[in-house]
Amino acid sequence: MKYFLTLLSILIFSINCIKEPPGTFALTNNLNPGILDYNGTPLSQKDRTHLAFSDDGAWFAYSFPDEQKYYGGFSGPFLMTQENGVWISPALSRLTLQNNSTGSKLNWDDLTLKKSGYSSHLEQEYSGKGLTIIQRLFFLSPHTAMINTQLLNKSEHSIEFSPSWSGNIFSDEIRIEKYQNCIKISSKKSPAIGFIRIDEECLSSLSVSERSYEIKQNKIIIEPGGSEYLNLTQTFIFPEYSISEEFSNIKTYSENPLKHLQKKIDEKKGVLDHLNSRLSGNRNSPEYKILIAKSVLTMQNNWRVPAGDLKHSGLFPSYHYKWFHGFWAWDSWKHAAALSLFNPELAKEQVRAMYNFQEENGMIADCVYRDTSIEEHNYRNTKPPLSAWAVWRIFGEDRDISFLEEMFPKIVKQHEWWYEERDHDRDRICEYGSTDGTLTAAKWESGMDNGVRFDKSRLLKNSDSAWSLDQESVDLNSYLYAEKVFLSKIAKELNKDPVSGDYEREAAVLKKKIREQFYDNETGWFYDTSIDGKKFITVIGCEGWIPLWAEAATSRQADKIREKMIDPSHFNGRVPLQTLSADNPEFDPENGYWRGPVWLDQAYFGIMGLESYGFNKDADMITARLIHNAGGVSEKGKSLRENYDPVSGKGLNARNFSWTAAHFMLLLLDG
Repeated sequence: MKYFLTLLSILIFSINCIKEPPGTFALTNNLNPGILDYNGTPLSQKDRTHLAFSDDGAWFAYSFPDEQKYYGGFSGPFLMTQENGVWISPALSRLTLQNNSTGSKLNWDDLTLKKSGYSSHLEQEYSGKGLTIIQRLFFLSPHTAMINTQLLNKSEHSIEFSPSWSGNIFSDEIRIEKYQNCIKISSKKSPAIGFIRIDEECLSSLSVSERSYEIKQNKIIIEPGGSEYLNLTQTFIFPEYSISEEFSNIKTYSENPLKHLQKKIDEKKGVLDHLNSRLSGNRNSPEYKILIAKSVLTMQNNWRVPAGDLKHSGLFPSYHYKWFHGFWAWDSWKHAAALSLFNPELAKEQVRAMYNFQEENGMIADCVYRDTSIEEHNYRNTKPPLSAWAVWRIFGEDRDISFLEEMFPKIVKQHEWWYEERDHDRDRICEYGSTDGTLTAAKWESGMDNGVRFDKSRLLKNSDSAWSLDQESVDLNSYLYAEKVFLSKIAKELNKDPVSGDYEREAAVLKKKIREQFYDNETGWFYDTSIDGKKFITVIGCEGWIPLWAEAATSRQADKIREKMIDPSHFNGRVPLQTLSADNPEFDPENGYWRGPVWLDQAYFGIMGLESYGFNKDADMITARLIHNAGGVSEKGKSLRENYDPVSGKGLNARNFSWTAAHFMLLLLDG
């Protein structure tokens, strides 16, 4: 049933007149700046040319302005509440400083600017004309970001300023108007309501035009060697959260905002120190630590708290791509596996987020969204079964038996759904398929949307709400084999020994079938087969090494798979382990999507598969080539991409991609 979210969100800006004596609180920041490049001024609402910073699961984000006319503020915010994300303004709150002694306004162009983007905050330091001005933007909560501006008088005389904040809106579909002692913002395309409010004690005057506003503040005097602080908070809050509680928290934080920022810096540093301590051997080096930091920050930027139909926190695949503003099933399992390494509670929430959309028959939706008036949840297909793997990894980090108790019956229900709805000939070997009888959705269910192995596929009807492809897939059944192993382990932890034994026996039977049905002795590869299991679909693709990851192959079979994986004519190119063998006529390394580019999840499964069978040197070699040859991966500033060209190394498709970050982290820490 279509649910229309009443998005009565509140955008609130408050300016506080706060004066802190110099030296009241000195920040200590050992974080590495510039891990991602946040420079960019949006030219329109839909501009997607640069990255944006967010934290704490907020639904809004910011960048550094790269146009001088917007200096004194930060780009944005980028609101992920209207449509699939829009910039409300080039810089909604920009500081102007009127020097009352000279009668002139401070010209930001006359100052030297240094920008530093950290995982904790964005920082701009302007220097010159006897002044140092430091602006720090950081999140107080999922609903509030603060711009803390510190004005330091480096001259030998007092300076008197009349500060003001102003901003303009991109679209005439968004209306600005005076409302009592504040400003009201409304949109034709969203029921979201915005307010701009200030502390009345600071207010000198307030004015608005059709698409802009100005708030003038009472004068401030800064003595020689002294400093003054201005705090501006921007709050975006959904109706399911308490505005009064948020205001109360803002008041508390505003008493000493830098102390809160220091706590955030320390927490971020603690996470990185923890992860870096798990790097071993030659991976304990600066370039790999940069990749760890980039992976964490990528996932941080995609993190969203519950809102609307999404009842649990989780990660977008990419906020940067307009069609990825939701949660996807197998993305979620991969995100959770990596999140467990540094935030097990968020990892659990990511799993719960998708299981909240489990149907009575056990099926889990493919992808789900906050607001179905923008995008409908997709129940046309699901995604490959990797949730037990994710849950077992989370348990391995925090040993929370209650989480196993919570998830076990749900995973069992999901596991059995495959055999009820996706086993056309009832031979306990499953197929990908769809609920709506479309071939497109059936291919989506594999996760490899346009994989070459599906080029000649047809659909077979199982029931009025279930169709299967006319082929049995080696990766799907390998995932199901692994899931039986994990379910057996979980059942054992829950003292369900008979159930554990049942899954162990089922796994043994399925392992034998995988080895016998899907492996071709003549070519030395695992393939999908016809529905009766008698004919190979002879496409050499990444699905062929999933039995190694699942540890379902024999040693001899693994040895043969390895030969092709390390062969440059097949998979060991400049950026290794792409989705399709390089000798296939359909191989398209740049534009093929699942017909050539390297996807990090499949590369990870391949590398872990090699390690599982003792091919550690090969695994290390391939990992190093992946990291060093995929464009920008080991460099500061460059975002992690959805996939990579195996020939040129060029990053492809979506930027700031969560599962790429997740699997690079897993590669570095699992290997």
